[in-house]
Amino acid sequence: MVTLQLVGSLRKELADSLSTCRLLVVGAGGIGCELLKNVVLTGFKNIEVIDLDIIDVSNLNRQFLFQKKHVGKSKAQVAKESVLQFCPTANITAYHDSIMNPDYNVEFFRNFMLVMNALDNRAARNHVNRMCLAADIPLIESGTAGYLGQVTVIKKGLTECYECQPKPTQKTFPGCTIRNTPSEPIHCIVWAKYLFNQLFGEEDADQEVSPDTADPELSWNPADTETRATASDQDGDIKRVSTKAWARSTGYDPVKLFNKLFKDDIQYLLTMDKLWKKRKAPLPLDWPEHQKLTCPQGVTGMGLKDQRVFGVAGYCQLFSRSVETLHSMLADKGDGAEEWIWMGNCDDPPAMDFVTAAANLRMYIFSMNMKSRFDIKSMAGNIIPAIATTNAVIAGLIVLEALKILSGDVEQCRTGKFDSRNGELFSKLM
Repeated sequence: MVTLQLVGSLRKELADSLSTCRLLVVGAGGIGCELLKNVVLTGFKNIEVIDLDIIDVSNLNRQFLFQKKHVGKSKAQVAKESVLQFCPTANITAYHDSIMNPDYNVEFFRNFMLVMNALDNRAARNHVNRMCLAADIPLIESGTAGYLGQVTVIKKGLTECYECQPKPTQKTFPGCTIRNTPSEPIHCIVWAKYLFNQLFGEEDADQEVSPDTADPELSWNPADTETRATASDQDGDIKRVSTKAWARSTGYDPVKLFNKLFKDDIQYLLTMDKLWKKRKAPLPLDWPEHQKLTCPQGVTGMGLKDQRVFGVAGYCQLFSRSVETLHSMLADKGDGAEEWIWMGNCDDPPAMDFVTAAANLRMYIFSMNMKSRFDIKSMAGNIIPAIATTNAVIAGLIVLEALKILSGDVEQCRTGKFDSRNGELFSKLM
């Protein structure tokens, strides 16, 4: 282990600096777990770690300070306890809190000689960046995205800050595309996430899933009014009430929901004939027809279940089962139901089943190739799978940059980018 070798090879002055340095580690997740292990084995003694999250089962495959018995507990506190087991002489303080809490102000940051970021969101990174600049404390910023990782040092008056370079913004899609004319799988996945919120969470007017009659492509003629009214009357006796109100009126009947979402609403879209002059028209689904098929019909892909793509019948059945499960869970939540909202947490199996089934059924309707649960999970949560190897290498690079700073060689710090697919490391002077 590199860090074990470093402890015995550091010159006395640097070793003394490590033992007296007050260090703040922000984040105890994928990078943070590797980093905390590294810093104590390198010789850091006075460490404070802060993380808002609790441990989830999905963390256990790469955040090696945690075990199954720790699920549901504070990441920061358990990380502290785990590290102290193999380095009991370390002085570690853990905060189960958000670094953006006003208590962690400029004066708080001035207590440290060095700050290390192991965060996974931009808002917190921006905050720590500003606090370190205001306190004039060196910050080592890091991040990983699958096989790729990066480390950079931020020092006031010497380097660019975290916010100096523009960051890519999350892509958004027009509401009329989501509701009327999806052309890519991601459009159907976003629609399914919206539907989850409308049915089981907090309703949002900006996340409507019913056909959009205000689509700018339509430009209805007065003569079309009768056609639209007729379509509405034939829409399974569905009045234009909120999606959740209508679902409640049916007792969350899976078949009625299916018919509204994948048959009646699609038939309504077909009356908007101007949308389909240059596009392939959608194909309404019929529940009885697909129930005649067996679930394995059309299964493609090998390996784990999450990596397979099932036929329409399979997703019909998955949709029905997930609606029943979620309705039962919703009833159990009682008054707290309004707080249940899709927040990108794809580790709730019933919610992921629902989004997978609904998205795939809509893809089929609009003539797209359906996706595996694994693919939809990645896209639904805007997730790039975490790679333990990348986290470990990046955590090691953070410590190496810290040693340069404490040695007074901050000018020799580098911005490093690593690709764990081929072990390639690219670095340049700041």
